[in-house]
Amino acid sequence: MNLSEELRNAHWRKATKSGEDGGECLEVVPLSGGRVAIRDAEAPDQAPYVVRAAVWHAFIHGAKNGEFDF
Repeated sequence: MNLSEELRNAHWRKATKSGEDGGECLEVVPLSGGRVAIRDAEAPDQAPYVVRAAVWHAFIHGAKNGEFDF
């Protein structure tokens, strides 16, 4: 399956607490080849950002440790 088809058939997920902040959230979906697609939940028609799983895990680790807090 090519990437476009895989994204068309994807079952996107978002955080269970995403409704608490007025919808300001990201959606993610694991893809073949160890990739992860990320998109803005309020702009699902825009192309998602696709990263390697290692990049996704590094981001999650940094987010949990407050590295991206403003």
